[in-house]
Amino acid sequence: MATPILSPIRTLSRNAPRPQFLVATVSASRRALHNTPSPKATTTDIAPPATSPSNKPTTTTPSTPLTQPQKDFLDSALRVNQAGELAAVLIYTAQTPPLLRSHPHLRPLMKHMHDQEAGHFTYFNSLLHKHRIRPTAMYPIWHVAASALGWGTAIMGREAAMACTEAVETEIGSHYNEQVRVLLDWADKMERKGETLGEELMGLIGELRRIRDEELEHLDHAVENDSKEARPYELLTNVIRGGCRTAIWISEKV
Repeated sequence: MATPILSPIRTLSRNAPRPQFLVATVSASRRALHNTPSPKATTTDIAPPATSPSNKPTTTTPSTPLTQPQKDFLDSALRVNQAGELAAVLIYTAQTPPLLRSHPHLRPLMKHMHDQEAGHFTYFNSLLHKHRIRPTAMYPIWHVAASALGWGTAIMGREAAMACTEAVETEIGSHYNEQVRVLLDWADKMERKGETLGEELMGLIGELRRIRDEELEHLDHAVENDSKEARPYELLTNVIRGGCRTAIWISEKV
């Protein structure tokens, strides 16, 4: 598959002025991740400002500014998300040629999963650029590691390639789910104080849930394509999951 990889955005100076973020915006089982409660409002739930009979718009409650710890959390979360989606694009790009030589019927599935990951990468790229968030300094290392992981598991065979997808998406699904939980907790606490999280952050919650669900869809595809038949399954998936957790931790810091 020759779908081009989007280039990472340039590294931004820590001292560059940054617009205020207007947002104040598996584990083993997919079902457990889907039990996260829906936000009390999403972008599709937010109605336009009501108008009075005299056509004068009613006042709306302004979003509450983020605290510094909340800003730091969002910077870290979005930086990790962007790096993770780049890695996913690279894994599928590297897996596809050797995998399709033996299993050409997988071409539509591999393209579908690759294209969804490329869309996720574009979304987080735009957020980093908009809010002047520095990408991780580990880009060169993650680039090589993800490409090697994709190629290596594909060479091992279809089952190993799918076990790689299962392991990666299990960790990524849990990661996104935890981010959603944190943001929903913010929303609940602010509502109790009569404050509002902000429309942009409510939109981010919705996007994180959508992206999480697409990642879990990839996990389902992997299991359907015999990921658990990989040998050695336990060793392979545990090593990959451990590597994902380590990469997430490092990208949060660096």
